[in-house]
Amino acid sequence: MGNLHFDFTGQTAVVTGAARGIGKEVARHFARSGAAVYLLDPDADEVERAAAELGTTAIVADVSSTQDAESAVERIVRETGRIDVLVNNAGILRDKVLWELSDEDWSTVLAVHLGGTFRMTRAAVPHFRALGYGRVVNVTSFTGLHGNIGQANYAAAKAGIIGFTKTSAKELAAFGVTVNAISPNAETRMISSVPEDKREKVAAEIPLKRFAAPREMCAAVAFLASEEAGYITGTVLPVDGGLAM
Repeated sequence: MGNLHFDFTGQTAVVTGAARGIGKEVARHFARSGAAVYLLDPDADEVERAAAELGTTAIVADVSSTQDAESAVERIVRETGRIDVLVNNAGILRDKVLWELSDEDWSTVLAVHLGGTFRMTRAAVPHFRALGYGRVVNVTSFTGLHGNIGQANYAAAKAGIIGFTKTSAKELAAFGVTVNAISPNAETRMISSVPEDKREKVAAEIPLKRFAAPREMCAAVAFLASEEAGYITGTVLPVDGGLAM
């Protein structure tokens, strides 16, 4: 990422779904920018390996669990005294056409994406209020606005994150907290699970003709999480090679 680093020295940043992909690269970026960084993920082996690589701290947590979310935030504040930045990136896929979706396929995807975003943000709010400061960056998707065959659950969750972002931005503004989202289009494990012919078709529709590397999401997240972006809230920033145009 060259020299593009906002200064997060003295701040605590929390990234969910951080064992790999976008989450891991965002965590790496915050660590290089001086923050104390906590990686949350339910995959114990992967998140501990990632944290060891990055020189950060791993917490094995399932953000669809209120207890896990609240325990993680409590531990982070106990260890660092604060939480400044929360990046809600955790997500899973259970892709099927809607008439084949089970209740579990539906509820599990919403519980992680949308429920995790809600639970982690809610748990952080008292600490943001105590600081009089906070930055929340949520990860949504082009699919949340435009839909995608086989992803009714994922699309509903990502659309919900947009609504949650805008409402929480309005509610938390009084406490010096901004809440924004990015809409990424990166080559992640989720994208790699899509059949190659379909991936190529999607890539052809992107003005820049490619999916981004996960690290290309970092600049947008860091900007929205920075002190300098304090007058931006409730927005969804597409980082998608022009797909949303």
